Amino acid sequence: MKKLQKLLLLLPLLAVVAVSCGRKESGQLVGVTDRPKWKGINPYGMVYVPSGTLHVGTGDEDLSRTLVARPKSISIQGFFMDDTEITNNEYRQFVQWVSDSLAHETLQHYVEDEEGDGDKQLIDWDQDVDWEDNAEELQDLYYQGNERFAGRKEIDVTKLVFEYQWYDWQRAAHDRNSNRTSHIHKEKIKVYPDTLSWIRDYAYSYNEPMTRNYFWHPAFDDYPVVGVNWKMAKAFCYWRTKVWNMYGDGVTSEDFRLPTEHEWEYAARGGREEAPYPWGAYYTRNAKGCLLANFKPGRGNYPEDGGLYTVKADGYYPNDYGLYCMAGNVAEWTETAYFENAYSFMHDLNPDIRYDAKDEDPQTYKRKVIRGGSWKDVAFFLQTGTRSWEYQDTTKCYIGFRCVLTFLGRSINDF
Repeated sequence: MKKLQKLLLLLPLLAVVAVSCGRKESGQLVGVTDRPKWKGINPYGMVYVPSGTLHVGTGDEDLSRTLVARPKSISIQGFFMDDTEITNNEYRQFVQWVSDSLAHETLQHYVEDEEGDGDKQLIDWDQDVDWEDNAEELQDLYYQGNERFAGRKEIDVTKLVFEYQWYDWQRAAHDRNSNRTSHIHKEKIKVYPDTLSWIRDYAYSYNEPMTRNYFWHPAFDDYPVVGVNWKMAKAFCYWRTKVWNMYGDGVTSEDFRLPTEHEWEYAARGGREEAPYPWGAYYTRNAKGCLLANFKPGRGNYPEDGGLYTVKADGYYPNDYGLYCMAGNVAEWTETAYFENAYSFMHDLNPDIRYDAKDEDPQTYKRKVIRGGSWKDVAFFLQTGTRSWEYQDTTKCYIGFRCVLTFLGRSINDF
């Protein structure tokens, strides 16, 4: 019994010795021993798309004879992808975070940046913002005077500006004599969706109820957000990464981002080789004659598929990867710059073509690939191989987005 007690007393001491020995240099090649453990991640609302090879391009004859999607075999690294398009309520979390940050700054809710140089202060998110009790201090964030409509107290959405950053890895790789600062870009963007796009996109069409209600009314919480341009989607990804890391376990993952157009196509096919649609068939109806996506099935015929405008982000059956509405509902932004002949010169390993278009650049330089088709498009745009584009600074009531996250490792089965 006494021997057992002595042994129990020695165990903590042995543990301390073992840990201290692991941190000391032993002369052996054992690597750094105090590295954090990595067990992989499982982001909420995302599905895993494994690495693989696919044959991109049109799944049928190129009827338009444009040759902008020539067949090509490529390989794609595994990634996580949102199972639905980003919804109004999810994007509203971003808008609310921006409005709260402005309120915190107005009320001077700061803490010192302990990891910085000591001169910078950070927002103290542990403090709550009481908009009612601090109404007088926060009044500048609301519409004032003649800008108020019907006496309503509404946030001035033009003040909801978010600064995001991105790093130009391509320039850093090819300009070896430049400094790090020249590769870090900061941009400010208004984040509130352009609700007026519901009216602007159509002439002689009554869509005012959608402008007034689509983004804020709870009836549309689970519908895909629209009226966001390419840079707004990029800003959302940056913010999502920021929040993810703020509440993480200390080990950061890759950043959230927009998918490349071929990651999008690969995910849309759902593992089906050369599938013309995410569900695999050559037709937009099932055996019972029911339409399989939200689009425009006939001239002047919008509601036959069950939705006059958009529908809920999970309104139709998912593809074999578990991804909803990869065809129809809303078209989706991708990271990729649009060039008609891109397939003839892009690489076959994780193809990715980008161009940092400035505001003063010609409009042609600002084209970004959109995929999937929308509620107002005909079936051709729903095909997994169909390429289309829109200007990066343009907002439309039929374009949304979803995020991806590059998987770190060979396969999710390794963990």
